[in-house]
Amino acid sequence: MHDWAAPIIASALFAFLAPGLIVQMPGKESPIGFMNMKTNIVSMCIHTVLYGLLLILFLVVLDIHMNA
Repeated sequence: MHDWAAPIIASALFAFLAPGLIVQMPGKESPIGFMNMKTNIVSMCIHTVLYGLLLILFLVVLDIHMNA
């Protein structure tokens, strides 16, 4: 039996936390920009840290499993 939680959670977080796709922190003109499809180095770094923290939360702290 394979545990599918890790790849599904990692893929979903990667897609939703891509800078500029849904939200960009910090935005160009405001602290948060929505769906502007643009990014910068600072935004990439912030999204990388959020991605890592959320991945640790879901996979280590909450210990989510999904068996197929």
